[in-house]
Amino acid sequence: MVLLGWTEKSGVQTEAASCLLMANERLRALEEVEKEIAMILQCAGNIVMELSKDKHNASHLDRQLVQFQSSVNRVENELSSQIRYLTQVATGQPHEGSTYSTRKDCQMALNRAEYTKVKLGELGRTCEFMLEQQQQT
Repeated sequence: MVLLGWTEKSGVQTEAASCLLMANERLRALEEVEKEIAMILQCAGNIVMELSKDKHNASHLDRQLVQFQSSVNRVENELSSQIRYLTQVATGQPHEGSTYSTRKDCQMALNRAEYTKVKLGELGRTCEFMLEQQQQT
């Protein structure tokens, strides 16, 4: 079947490659989040160690705190983005990179066209049968 200039096979292959690329990009982003979480834990540990000392190094604490806060913000932003994406996918809303809704609409139109073809065939056979009966009488 040809659809918008693409054969069904190459269109599916192109779409599959696109989905795979997007999935790999999302996984890479989650790996970066994992590294940021490790950085957060390391900063928190450094802050606790510095606070446990009798004499604190204020500049070291400030640097660790700034790094901790910026890492938390990056993790929060990326996880929010991932959650928004998953919410859109789960609720069927259109989202960047998805052709599901368009493919679904196209498939439904093809199903309706096939149903119409079958019904027109049945109607044609009924008309032929009725014409044959009229000619015999």
